[in-house]
Amino acid sequence: MVQVRSAVAHDCDVLVIGGGIVGLSTAYAITRAAPGTRVIVLEKEPGPARHQTGRNSGVIHSGIYYRPGSLKAAYAVRGAAEMVKFCAEYGIAHAVTGKLIVATERAELPRLHALVQRGRENGIPVRELGGAQIAEYEPEVRGLAAIHVGTTGVCDFVGVARRLADASGAEIRYGSRVVQVDRRPERGVAVRTARGDVVRGRALVNCAGLYCDEVARLTGDDPEMRIVPFRGEYYTLDRPELVRGLVYPVPDPAFPFLGVHLTRGIDGGVHIGPNAVPALAREGYGWGVVRPRELAGTLAWPGTWRMAARHWRYGAGELRRSLSRRAFTEAVRRLLPAVREDDLIRTAAGVRAQAVLRDGTLADDFLIKESPRAIHILNAPSPAATASLPIGREVARRVLALLEEG
Repeated sequence: MVQVRSAVAHDCDVLVIGGGIVGLSTAYAITRAAPGTRVIVLEKEPGPARHQTGRNSGVIHSGIYYRPGSLKAAYAVRGAAEMVKFCAEYGIAHAVTGKLIVATERAELPRLHALVQRGRENGIPVRELGGAQIAEYEPEVRGLAAIHVGTTGVCDFVGVARRLADASGAEIRYGSRVVQVDRRPERGVAVRTARGDVVRGRALVNCAGLYCDEVARLTGDDPEMRIVPFRGEYYTLDRPELVRGLVYPVPDPAFPFLGVHLTRGIDGGVHIGPNAVPALAREGYGWGVVRPRELAGTLAWPGTWRMAARHWRYGAGELRRSLSRRAFTEAVRRLLPAVREDDLIRTAAGVRAQAVLRDGTLADDFLIKESPRAIHILNAPSPAATASLPIGREVARRVLALLEEG
């Protein structure tokens, strides 16, 4: 076992596991709040932001979707404004484009109106549009009604992560996959990496994303959830002139997924997606990537089967759109009738680290748990990139309080 010995000095005050945008924001916030605090970030990849941070649609979310009073609502609204300011300050590519949320069926109109109310409760200005007014923003988009959300934007989240790493003053150790953790509440925490290094700290912050539940268990904590990976598949639009900005469908409130949407990125290209299909590995970016141990762990979790029994119809539709480009195109044409199947070019997929509880509930809000000498971020999918600056400050506040306790 790795052991923390009282005779051996700590290598740092805080060990952060995970070099995505949340882990790097946490390191940045710790050193801003308490200059001189020694922080080491351990990241298993050779560089930052290689998974959820670097494989999403790059959207700075407004916060309109999230339940008033939730962490997602508070942190997304605050984080969106801060992210734009951060990008402007450090010269990171970004744009505040606004977006449309479009109802294409009458059954979606009540949900669209509910989003208007939710936006107002969250302090987000929205404009309601009739079907004929949609063309003011998106001439090729069709719908019965829509709302325009002016505070939504896009940015280079990988660029943000790199800047956070540089500005934090933390020591970032890439190629450092954690395989063992020894926590002694009276002394601190020590971890061993796959290449045999032992790193000792006074406290640990688990920002391991797709592996956060496994790191929690290595620490000796029961996370009371499991990460069930969902792959989000994207296409690029071969005729980007069809879309001016961002266009979203009305989401189903039963799911934390926002549906297939159209995003003009900072590079001028238009991404379409993602859908949401179960991945066969935590880093299962294609159907051919299968990791039997990880898949067995997903299937052994009771919540996986309860979730599947509850939502199999939704899942079947997502699976169909994954296997058939024609079916995917049909979904897109609800918003963008002019699109053709050969306009869609498959591009890199992402994987969402979705926390599923034992009863099959998909965790909807951010989930942060504390234990002796450790803080675990156990559910931080979208809009975590948007909300990363306030999330980092909250985690920093908590871990600095742990350090003050000794």
